[in-house]
Amino acid sequence: MHKIFASIVFILLISTVLNAGQTVVTGSIDDIIEDIYRQLLEDGETDYEELQEELMEFTVNPINLNQTTEEELKQLRFLSMAQIDAILLYAYKHPFESVDELNLIAGLQPYDIRNLRPFVTVKLIKNNNRIPAAEVFRHAKHELTGRMDIRQIEDFEKDPVFTQFKYKFNYANRVQFGFALRREPGTGAKDLRYGAFIQLNDIAPHLKTIVAGNYQASFGQGLVLNTGFHMGKSGYVLTAGNAMEGLKKSTSAIRSTLHGTGITLTFGHITKLKTEVSVLYGLSRSNDSTWKHSIGANLTFKHKQFKIGLTAVENIYSDSLRYYYESAAYNQNYFRGDKQAVIGMNFRYNHGWFDVFGEVAAAQNRQWGTGAEAGCRFTPISDIGLIILYRYYSPTFDNTLGYALSETSRINDEHGVYAGAEIKRLKGWRFAVYGDVFYFSGQKYGITTAPSWGYDAMAQAEWITQKQYSMSWRFRAKQKGQKDVYALRYQFNWQHGGWSLRTQADANLANAKKPSYGISVQQNIQYRFQQVPITIQIRMQGFDVRNWDNRIYNYENDVLYAYSIPATYGVGGRFYVNFRWRIIPALSLYLKVSETVYSKNWSLLRSTFSHSYPQTRTDIHLLLRANI
Repeated sequence: MHKIFASIVFILLISTVLNAGQTVVTGSIDDIIEDIYRQLLEDGETDYEELQEELMEFTVNPINLNQTTEEELKQLRFLSMAQIDAILLYAYKHPFESVDELNLIAGLQPYDIRNLRPFVTVKLIKNNNRIPAAEVFRHAKHELTGRMDIRQIEDFEKDPVFTQFKYKFNYANRVQFGFALRREPGTGAKDLRYGAFIQLNDIAPHLKTIVAGNYQASFGQGLVLNTGFHMGKSGYVLTAGNAMEGLKKSTSAIRSTLHGTGITLTFGHITKLKTEVSVLYGLSRSNDSTWKHSIGANLTFKHKQFKIGLTAVENIYSDSLRYYYESAAYNQNYFRGDKQAVIGMNFRYNHGWFDVFGEVAAAQNRQWGTGAEAGCRFTPISDIGLIILYRYYSPTFDNTLGYALSETSRINDEHGVYAGAEIKRLKGWRFAVYGDVFYFSGQKYGITTAPSWGYDAMAQAEWITQKQYSMSWRFRAKQKGQKDVYALRYQFNWQHGGWSLRTQADANLANAKKPSYGISVQQNIQYRFQQVPITIQIRMQGFDVRNWDNRIYNYENDVLYAYSIPATYGVGGRFYVNFRWRIIPALSLYLKVSETVYSKNWSLLRSTFSHSYPQTRTDIHLLLRANI
């Protein structure tokens, strides 16, 4: 174990003292997506599959800056509302002629533009909605991927094979359809998961979007309806409260998505009062035995800087909803029954440096519960942003199709105030800080006392030069119930030509009354061959994590459209190799081999489980992608 740490620390020191040159760093798509993930990743317990696919799709079918919308730019996740408004205002006043014009927009730093470039383009605006069928199939892009994972090879007799096939068709982000098949390890043919989707955008006057099959729906702040990727607290401080809005496809075969159809119509472009009407029907699974039928509608009015929306959803269950731990104290306020209505009103008003937004909602339970979220963003100058956000979810407010900023996995029984700031005044520096204080009147999962309160605070500094290197420091302190954790992260990045190095060190201290610690040091090495289309990534990691409360989440590069955020726990080392080969322009191969080795002296880890915990874990991920 000591040899593992010594080797990694040696590499860390060597990489830090390397003499960096003066070449401007543009960053590969993989590097940029990894940076976005590292900012979003706070606890590793969110499903990032849809986000991964969305970002990669935008690299193939970029956003047209001259014909984009607030909803589309929100999907990039790292843009604040002030930055989105500035881009839309610039395009409205004088259409883009080049992506380089992003440098003229106040509030966009060079590293923001670097992050934007892979996902945007500039094209002339087409004013008609007609889409000739011949043009669709001539210029559309097709993609077929087949993926196979062998997870924990040491237990091969337990059928650790995961398989997935996906096909996607995309014409200019206006006509999209596809399907997915997925088999989880240890399951049979009857457990095969499958899904299909179709999405049509702007194919006729007043017709904004049609979705069918698997799809997601989000409106307002998400108190009534938010089934997509949830934005919470992250290094992108000012994006808190940025709920995705509208209807869009879901390429996943996961059961949590809605299955059905929805449509959005728009009216009133000429009168300056724009009206959008959305209606939807969705079928989803609440648990293994209960299905949920959802019928909903949204009506949104937009006039200049003001927007107001009304959303209503009726959920009808195939059986009275119950929970696995029916008598547990933490779920006594959750909805029970076979029918639930949820209604809400959301609003937003932005004027220059001032932006106020929020939503109020009511949900039917044993008695009607109320929820509210209201916030304000201030941008007094383009390089400084402030945000404050208040939330209140009454004990009887519970909605399984909604999600907004919350300290728990459900918006139920919580008071909270979130405040943050982002400063970019110093050249090459970005500072971000947030603080969140929350209160629960009843018992929550993992908290034995009631009432209870807690806090979550983060401070981050990034040094992002125009040269070959960058560094960042992050400190986070969190207390929830009887548990408290204080964590520190340092990261150093360097690249030159085809070489790229990333060094990261994590340390934390948990439960100050009976302290335990966690330490992790890792080194990433990547090389892109200049003469052949091959990229190799290697990670070496050593860790000493003494308690589950000290667990450390780390984003890992994986095969295309897959994400890996394992929780590091125990004492040992981890190693993986990523291999990517573009065999021909239309065919690519992705391979990841990873292995975790635990120290033989780590008796506590083995005693935590009723069965014998393996000393090693080896996984192989393989993906083949064909695109034309």
